[in-house]
Amino acid sequence: MSRFWTDKIASLDPYVPGEQPQDKQYIKLNTNESPYSPSEKSLQAMMDQVSERLRLYPDPNCQSLKNALATSYGLAPEQVFVGNGSDEVLALAFMGYFAASKPLAFADITYSFYKVYAGLYGIEPKLIPLTDSFDIDVADYQDLDVSGVVITNPNAPTGKALPLSDIERVLQANPDVVVLVDEAYVDFGAQSATQLVNQYPNLLVVQTLSKSRALAGIRVGYAFGHKDLIEGLERLKNSFNSYPIDRIALAGATAAVEDSEYLAEICEKTIATRETTVTALQALGFEVIPSATNFVFVSHADKAAKDIYLGLKDQGILVRYFGEKPRIGNHLRITIGTDEEMSALITALKTL
Repeated sequence: MSRFWTDKIASLDPYVPGEQPQDKQYIKLNTNESPYSPSEKSLQAMMDQVSERLRLYPDPNCQSLKNALATSYGLAPEQVFVGNGSDEVLALAFMGYFAASKPLAFADITYSFYKVYAGLYGIEPKLIPLTDSFDIDVADYQDLDVSGVVITNPNAPTGKALPLSDIERVLQANPDVVVLVDEAYVDFGAQSATQLVNQYPNLLVVQTLSKSRALAGIRVGYAFGHKDLIEGLERLKNSFNSYPIDRIALAGATAAVEDSEYLAEICEKTIATRETTVTALQALGFEVIPSATNFVFVSHADKAAKDIYLGLKDQGILVRYFGEKPRIGNHLRITIGTDEEMSALITALKTL
């Protein structure tokens, strides 16, 4: 600890991303990146920006991307917010809508950054336990006295998805606070709540280009909501960083959103590989939680998760191990890679 740290810095428990070791070449199945290249149209759009124009600031309003997203999702541009990755969008939403005297409700097993944001902004978490089968029971989200509700759909790290009707039940039960639905993995088999935006003024839907559009490296996320909610995020953004998206990322993101055919293509590939992988893992004795994401959440009755994780790492394959965290300490999260990468995984598991 530095003597120059404030009490706030000293009290933080920062988010820990998936490991990125540099000692050798690994098959990376631990950070839910896409195994496929970004859209060729997106790559070309980014290369076109590498010119003398980089001396100029980017569009602070990201209008081209907002227009593309609005068209794609059947909304108005003023219902779209853009940020530097969905993590920044989430951080601004936590700051703007949940930093209140009442606690914030979210699942006990979900994206671990939520606890970090809560600590950063002095928000008391109200952790709502998943069921024994790792489901979100929306009955637990009724009659809450909270500052807001956050639901990851599909959930991470479990991979389970809620139907749209359950999201509506949560919205209807909490009309006076913002209900944030984090849809980082929605394109791999879940229903998006974006179609509910015009019905519920308290709904904020957050998505990212990092997963299904294979653009984790350019850090672009976005949110959909009532124009008043979006205006609130804009006010926060412009009080913090007016230019969160650079010219290269903005061009690539816009082109990626417009290339809907490529999105469908790589999502279909990922889903097909996921189902093949599930069958192979079950044949090796793994229990696999039903997944609507680009990863699977597994455990083995006879082998400890830590031993499997270390054994795979020795063979050059990385999967996500969560340490001794309550309820999931004996589980692994495995990203879906290419068919060849998943075949290598199964072969390595057989040797263990």
